[in-house]
Amino acid sequence: MVGTTFFGDFDLASAAIWGFWIFFALLVYYLQRENMREGYPLVDEDGEPSSGPGIFSPPADKTFHLRDGRGEISVPSGQNEDRSNLAIAQTSTAGGAPFVPTGDPMRDGVGAAAWAPRRDVPELDAHGHNKIQPMSTLEDFNISAGRDPRGLVVVGGDGEIVGRVTDMWIDVPEQMVRYLTVDLNPEGSGKTRLIPLTMARIMEDRVRVRSLHAHNWDGVPKSKREGQVTLLEEEKITAYYAGGTLYATPERTTSVL
Repeated sequence: MVGTTFFGDFDLASAAIWGFWIFFALLVYYLQRENMREGYPLVDEDGEPSSGPGIFSPPADKTFHLRDGRGEISVPSGQNEDRSNLAIAQTSTAGGAPFVPTGDPMRDGVGAAAWAPRRDVPELDAHGHNKIQPMSTLEDFNISAGRDPRGLVVVGGDGEIVGRVTDMWIDVPEQMVRYLTVDLNPEGSGKTRLIPLTMARIMEDRVRVRSLHAHNWDGVPKSKREGQVTLLEEEKITAYYAGGTLYATPERTTSVL
């Protein structure tokens, strides 16, 4: 018999279970290191290499060739560069002490208005076209349900009318509205900004954006090219509106009873 003449007293069951545990440990080690391709190597609050990087070392660089001729990127070392010289200061020298803005946090992109340095290119769909486009340029799209916000006035958190909605930006593959275009000039001269739909409330006679007041609208980040918004621009625009929830006025940063 094979069990008697070939293996003798060798314990096949024990070998199988130990083989499984060794394989499982190597799998955990591999997956954990692969998981460290984003956000690593770790740095401390001052931007210096972390003194406690953990028991797993970051993996060797892997180079990815991006589609549509957008070059290549190597991770973990080839990630987007960290933002430097941020307009924030630590409240004390104690470890873990909070940071506070030293300028206009909404324009500086810090605190509640912080944004990540994404690639400054538009997001593309599976066919290589811009995913998010103005509805005015899309012949196949129309409003099938709900209130059409085009033509409605835009009102800020202080109740002041700041402009009028002139267009909507559609996520074409997802077939949903992502942004509204607001013209800030009463004469309609093209002084426009984008409003993330998630930060707006479409009402019967107006579109309300609670996070911004009248004096904040000129500071909303603009897109460099008409009819196109990049990933980085989306990040900055959304962060500006979100940051306004806390920073639009000095009163919002104080405690409310």
